[in-house]
Amino acid sequence: MEKKHLVGLATWRLPLAIFGGLISSLAMPRENLWPLIFISLALLLISIRGLRYWPASAIGFFGGLAFYLSQIEWMSLYLGPVPWIALSVMEAAIFGLGMGVIAISWSLLSSRPKTVFSPLVLALGLSILWTAREWVSTNLPYGGFPWSRLAQALSESFLANLVYYVGISGLSFFVVFLTVLAIGWFDSFENFIKENSLGFVAFGAILLIPALTIIPAKAEAGEITIAAVQGNANAGLFSNSERGTFLKNHLDVTESLLTNPKREEIDLIIWPENASDVNPQLDELAALQIDSVTRTFGVPLIFGSITESLGDYFNSSLYWEPEVGQVDQYDKKRPVPFAEYVPDRDFWYQLAPDLIGLVSRGYTFGTRDGIFQLGENSLGVLICFEIAIDAIGRELVSDGAQIIISQTNNADFGRSDETFQQAALARLRAIETGRTVVNISTVGVSVIYLADGSVVDELPIYTPGAMVETLPLRTSITPAILIGDFFDLFINLSALVLLVLAIRFRIGKKRKSHVRATLS
Repeated sequence: MEKKHLVGLATWRLPLAIFGGLISSLAMPRENLWPLIFISLALLLISIRGLRYWPASAIGFFGGLAFYLSQIEWMSLYLGPVPWIALSVMEAAIFGLGMGVIAISWSLLSSRPKTVFSPLVLALGLSILWTAREWVSTNLPYGGFPWSRLAQALSESFLANLVYYVGISGLSFFVVFLTVLAIGWFDSFENFIKENSLGFVAFGAILLIPALTIIPAKAEAGEITIAAVQGNANAGLFSNSERGTFLKNHLDVTESLLTNPKREEIDLIIWPENASDVNPQLDELAALQIDSVTRTFGVPLIFGSITESLGDYFNSSLYWEPEVGQVDQYDKKRPVPFAEYVPDRDFWYQLAPDLIGLVSRGYTFGTRDGIFQLGENSLGVLICFEIAIDAIGRELVSDGAQIIISQTNNADFGRSDETFQQAALARLRAIETGRTVVNISTVGVSVIYLADGSVVDELPIYTPGAMVETLPLRTSITPAILIGDFFDLFINLSALVLLVLAIRFRIGKKRKSHVRATLS
């Protein structure tokens, strides 16, 4: 690489990429300065425009590193800097490779003869590539890291209504689409109307549709009154609490429901993930305490606990009925790698024995469905970070879930942004699935979202309490659920086609340059 080119990369492209990555964190919850996500994205894209693959990948890597380091600093709260940095580097590597593909594809699409459709074609192509890169990040390796998607920054904006039509991935797609159109307008400002008329119409339509959309959220299959209990239990990974403390916290808050004005209306009580630090399947006293709750209120209880079967451990949600005991169980299908289990443990232990040693027990992947039956009603259950996984939400709806219960334990992340970012995903998931989402945490954020994203009730973080609300049960299928799998397939196949065309374009340019050099 020429020295002059290296200086150019260092003088403005690299700082621009890093700054763009850093300000993305201000767009995310809890800061929620969501318009900044467009500025962040624009700076990241401009920083690699016009570059060849490897220079763009290098710039993209550092921009991606700033992007992830600034957004997931909460990982370092109890685990220290190593996991935070390691995950950020891994995600930044995927980010950088994706930016390299975007750069060469940008050159390909910009080389075509200019027409009135050119801005739309460019925006479409780059949106496809970015969304495909997000899909890779959220699925690979080891199940991926389903966090830090562009859509997450827009959970409180009117644009979140687009999720009803195209899902969370689709919202990210349109963030890129709008941003690329805007970049093109600055490039052709003098001939704005002439060169961007169709782009302007598309831009306006994308803003107008969510602004005018009224998302249905009323009951379609009756209603259910749920009491969701936040026990304020210090249920973190390194908690030194006496055995049975988490269970006692939730028992104490549940007892306070006896004086709640809606006490007689309650149909179901919900506790969060890890609410019982004693497995009632093996501990008789814990089972008796759970039985006491269901008998006292005369309704079922859903709660989280760690269970064991044939030497395998599971992060489980148990369904307990009065006078019967446990009648169903859901085991977390997607344990978090390097937190709830260590893939390829022997290999990673050699690289970071102290870190890997912290995960002393690995949870097995669950295979049970996430549907609990309450009479004729179907309740969809998922655990913690599963709220961020598209396939889990789609599966619950296809299995008949009329409401979604998201049990989580955020105690490892203190008062950081993590719990607010997770709640943002719960809101987007409610809109996408067309289901009320009850997001109940050990310490917060605990909040109930209707299918239109509106807040029914919420609890202050690190405060014991309960939300008692009558909630709608719904059965209709949103457009997002209907097209979700097909949308992902279309995006990924289209991205592969663009990649092949971009590679051929680069090879062709090199050959032409070589021929010209030979002739001269």
